[in-house]
Amino acid sequence: MTLSRKPVALHLGVLAILFALFFVLPIYHVGALSRIMVLAIYAMGFNLLFGYTGLLSLGHAMFFAAGMYGFGLVIKLFGAPVPLAFVSAIVSAGLLGLVVGFLALRTAGVAFMIVTLMFAQTTYLVVLYFGEYTRGDEGFVLQQADRLLFGFDVTSEAGRYFTAFALFAACFLALARLVQTPFGKRLVAIRENEERAQMLGYDVGRYKLQALIISAIVSGIAGASYALLFGYVGATFASVQYSILPLLWVLLGGAGTTIGPLIGVFFMFYLIDASSAYTNAYMLIAGVVLIVLTVFAPRGLAGVLRSKVMPWLP
Repeated sequence: MTLSRKPVALHLGVLAILFALFFVLPIYHVGALSRIMVLAIYAMGFNLLFGYTGLLSLGHAMFFAAGMYGFGLVIKLFGAPVPLAFVSAIVSAGLLGLVVGFLALRTAGVAFMIVTLMFAQTTYLVVLYFGEYTRGDEGFVLQQADRLLFGFDVTSEAGRYFTAFALFAACFLALARLVQTPFGKRLVAIRENEERAQMLGYDVGRYKLQALIISAIVSGIAGASYALLFGYVGATFASVQYSILPLLWVLLGGAGTTIGPLIGVFFMFYLIDASSAYTNAYMLIAGVVLIVLTVFAPRGLAGVLRSKVMPWLP
């Protein structure tokens, strides 16, 4: 198999495994994988900005929440159909990404992290302030009848799983292709040496803004997907916790790799799930495991695979 075909085979193989798992796993794990695939879309959006462009955002939950509320509110308030609600989610997340990028990218390093965190906290407070519509911390539930996708019921186990799979596959393949294009290569060049990229004539500011907007849109798609498949919209998803989680997933799975976000979400989900069966201090266990992995595998699990087994891993 030629070098260029190996990444294609890898990505199609991952999708084939996820497709087949529905037919062999117990019902509990089918539901868990549906959630994992949606959250992996969120992690992939974050990874494009952090892993490939080198920009560490501490406020990515605002984009997830923008997609979630952009989707949920147009259904709740206006009775919009699901496709139109998805368009609303994408536009909401993209516009927020444009505004945040236009202002936050005037800073760099720690200042950029702080500014994105401040924007995220502002988004969270806005959700609480307009509680008459958003229901604040309590959130609101989308009825089953409002979540039909072209007449297809996404609330059944099979409907939820294969809808999550289709959304994940589309984002997974699109981003895998994106990072292999000249645009993706330029993002990596900016990550590795921004000054040299500027010297080569690249408009670094424009590329960083584009990366942030694409990252916001992908994260917004994840938020809309969560609302569609699980029927809940709440302010928790705009909190600081949901800004830190994608960072942990990407660091654990492998920043700057296409399969790292999925690995990170999968590992963290089942680590917490398994440890919570034995103790209420499951986050302590997860924290210890993360520290150990960070020390001994600083490039993440996919990074280890890249350095030891698959140097061609994109």
